[in-house]
Amino acid sequence: MDIHAEKILILDFGSQTTQLIARRVREAQVYCEIHPFNIGMAKIRKFGAKGIILSGGPACVLDKGAPVCDLEVLHLGVPVLGICYGMQLMTHLLGGEVERAAKREYGKAQLLIDSSEDLFHGLDGASGGQGEQVWMSHGDKIKIPPPGFTAIAHSGNSPVAAMRHTATELYGVQFHPEVVHTPNGAKMLQNFLSRSCGCKPVWTMKSFVASTVEGLRQTIGSKKVVCALSGGVDSSVVAVLLHEAVGHQSTCIFVNNGLLRQGEAEEVQRIFRDSFEINLDYIDATDSFLSRLEGVADPEQKRKIIGNRFIEIFEAEANKIPGAEFLAQGTLYPDVIESVSFKGPSATIKTHHNVGGLPEVMNLELIEPLRELFKDEVRKVGGELGLPHRLINRHPFPGPGLAIRILGEVTPERLEILRQADTIVMEAMERSGLHDQVWQAFAVLLPVRTVGVMGDERTYDQVIAIRVVESVDAMTADWAKVPYEVLGQMSNRIINEVKGVNRVVYDISSKPPSTIEWE
Repeated sequence: MDIHAEKILILDFGSQTTQLIARRVREAQVYCEIHPFNIGMAKIRKFGAKGIILSGGPACVLDKGAPVCDLEVLHLGVPVLGICYGMQLMTHLLGGEVERAAKREYGKAQLLIDSSEDLFHGLDGASGGQGEQVWMSHGDKIKIPPPGFTAIAHSGNSPVAAMRHTATELYGVQFHPEVVHTPNGAKMLQNFLSRSCGCKPVWTMKSFVASTVEGLRQTIGSKKVVCALSGGVDSSVVAVLLHEAVGHQSTCIFVNNGLLRQGEAEEVQRIFRDSFEINLDYIDATDSFLSRLEGVADPEQKRKIIGNRFIEIFEAEANKIPGAEFLAQGTLYPDVIESVSFKGPSATIKTHHNVGGLPEVMNLELIEPLRELFKDEVRKVGGELGLPHRLINRHPFPGPGLAIRILGEVTPERLEILRQADTIVMEAMERSGLHDQVWQAFAVLLPVRTVGVMGDERTYDQVIAIRVVESVDAMTADWAKVPYEVLGQMSNRIINEVKGVNRVVYDISSKPPSTIEWE
């Protein structure tokens, strides 16, 4: 089965929710890719999509320099769905009229459906006449649809809130069906995929595993491959995929930098060496990393020290494996999207430690088995491969480890304090059933001391901050409204059980403007 035969092309015009469109399409078990709006017609034709989606974006089609795709996109003979800016661009290119709205429309709106076919087929709001809740975010509106188009829905502020061509499969919607604030948006997108594009639901993680394993066998052949294993979900899934494909031709290198969570090094070895019988080279380099971090407080300097030392150790260990010609790593699709974004490279907020620099140092061919997947898909692949639930649903953990959750100098004593506090936070999240409902939870050790009283004695001890966030893809995040009783349990246990801590605070900052990690 060709899992890429039924595919959708998403042209990105700069919307913050473009990745959400892709996620909704994938949830409908249809493969899709995001590409910049200006990739050119040659690449678009070669892609061979069964349908095209034009994303939203912050621009106005009436402005000079607004992003515009080739008109031929709308004449390829495949269905096209324009979302928000995509709809306005479709109108503009095909001879309709777009105007700035007298009243901008942001937030929830009631969509009144004029035609219950096509996009709105099978919706309660279509059959009952009461309408559908949708999420609007626009300052422009369609004054006159292009020739051959008719309105199929309207709202109080948008006479043409959705439209379609009467003879071809061209559609436009003024709202965002991809966001959760449009409750039936996924159904609308599914209608476009199945009814308009004729896509079959063949993109499943079971089919992905079978296809990927076969592809790895063909690529690697009789040669050897090395994989940097961190214990996180991405590298763990890569490790097991490689083992399924080529068995003991694959070797995982697990470097303990001394900055891992409580019991993590032992757990990784137990799972991969004992349960999966994977070739695993374990290197305890704790002393090497900590000695280089001695006296270092600047977070960027910490990251560079850790990253450089990791490369040195990994390269030395990989060179001990005769015949190794491939390096596997867990690059995910959001990383790929970011690297080809038409908006250009994002501002460097902080240096990320990844093994991405290794191929430049080492003479190994790079393999990225997960580069087509989003994080939630990777977790599903892990389930298909039999990885433990605890590992599959592990929260993201930074490459530099606890070093960037200790503000200030990293010492063995401060690491022990943070490990104990972090363990208490995670235990409370798991016992309360909140662990799998949030994106990330962790503790941070602050470089300040505060006055406290324990018993009848004055204390002057350290402060732990607790950070729990909700997110979809870590691009944006909001602080989680953890129940007071759970926060209270965390605080009481940390203060009572972790020697050297007398105060606990909760971080209620969102991203943006704050980042998820503190350093």
